[in-house]
Amino acid sequence: MTSLVLWLKALHIMAFAAWMAGMWYLPRLMVYHADTPAGSACSETFKVMERRLLRAITTPAMIVTVLLGIWLATAQAQWRDGWLHVKLLLVVIMLAVHGLLVRHVREFATDKRERSGRYFRMLNEAPTVLFIGIVLFAVLKPF
Repeated sequence: MTSLVLWLKALHIMAFAAWMAGMWYLPRLMVYHADTPAGSACSETFKVMERRLLRAITTPAMIVTVLLGIWLATAQAQWRDGWLHVKLLLVVIMLAVHGLLVRHVREFATDKRERSGRYFRMLNEAPTVLFIGIVLFAVLKPF
């Protein structure tokens, strides 16, 4: 394995870890935010926390993860590997969950609250399930 590939893998894993940290924490913040009165000091604090987490960590880490993943798959000529296709499908679903969280951050920012804390508790599980699948396919490469 070339030195470049090893560096790409290490950086890809670090970016993915940062992205997942945001994907796990953001819906958890929303669980608590959904239960606070709109306009309260607590609600305003959650708005700031959600916005900063999304803009400073979660979205940049997502972008770096995707770019490094593309570079890594290209450097290793893996685009025809079946396991990578399944992993990419899971990544696309994770991107959709990320987009859903972006939408919810925007809704909370305008005090729009159509979802309960229970909804966000359930949504909080999606990144975990996707994470497990992504890691298993990346490590085991079953086909």
